[in-house]
Amino acid sequence: MNNPIPSKTGFKSGFITITGAPNAGKSTLLNHLLGEKISITSKKPQTTRNRILGVVHRPMSQLIFLDTPGVHRPRDPLGTRMVDEAIAAINDGDVVLMIVDVSKPLPDEEAFLIRQIKSVHKPVVLALNKIDLIEKNQILVFIKRWSEAYSFEAIIPISAKHGIQMDDLLSRMETLLPEGPPFFPEETLTDAPERFITAEMIREKVFRLTGQEVPYSTAVTIDQFSEEKNGELIRIHATIHVERDSQKGIIIGKSGSKLKKIGEDARKDIERMLGTKVFLKLFVRIQKNWSKDTRALRKFGYS
Repeated sequence: MNNPIPSKTGFKSGFITITGAPNAGKSTLLNHLLGEKISITSKKPQTTRNRILGVVHRPMSQLIFLDTPGVHRPRDPLGTRMVDEAIAAINDGDVVLMIVDVSKPLPDEEAFLIRQIKSVHKPVVLALNKIDLIEKNQILVFIKRWSEAYSFEAIIPISAKHGIQMDDLLSRMETLLPEGPPFFPEETLTDAPERFITAEMIREKVFRLTGQEVPYSTAVTIDQFSEEKNGELIRIHATIHVERDSQKGIIIGKSGSKLKKIGEDARKDIERMLGTKVFLKLFVRIQKNWSKDTRALRKFGYS
């Protein structure tokens, strides 16, 4: 990639892989650091399915974060693909940022992550997230426990939701990056296309507004994305794909009420992102067992 900005003396830039168990707060952290929502979030695990790139610009550094799917025990080809993506990203970064949710018991996934981190020989910073949910005296207990598990470059207690110790975290990450010119222009927040983020925002609303296993059986594709009225209106047609008739009924809801709510909530987020009016029309289609179908995974962008 050509360097779009002249480098300052002592300027640092590099890639930081965010990794952790599902629901550790990786996407919430990235969105807070960017000041913009590019990575979707929900209380359900495994919301993030793709690697999402976000760029934080500082006076003497450019920190390029890679948000990754949560590491978990996969149940199907989609889950396997997500875990493979997360592990591959650990190898791709200059620095690893491991996120731990201190409000929950330590899951098996975190022991697995430690084994992966030990194998790549890269600097690792541990962020103890959600400290707002525990007593202050417990923080020292977590720091001691994790310092015995691995020799981290730093262990920093944070709250991604409330922005606690974000500057301390960024400053520590900055010291670990290699010197070099920026990779992206100053106005760049992500390399993800608008169509991709749009599909993700719709999928987020499915995660937030439906229960049980329905969200994990959905994928979203963008069928139309066009400007009208000299860019004052964006017309978007999107399809929510599900695996069974019963799931389609749940997403549509009584008299279409659930689908209408999904569309309304998604449209508001998309309008904020695009900075213009949006007409959003949603469809629901059945593609049986797509999460176990290699061809369907490729079609939906999960190859």
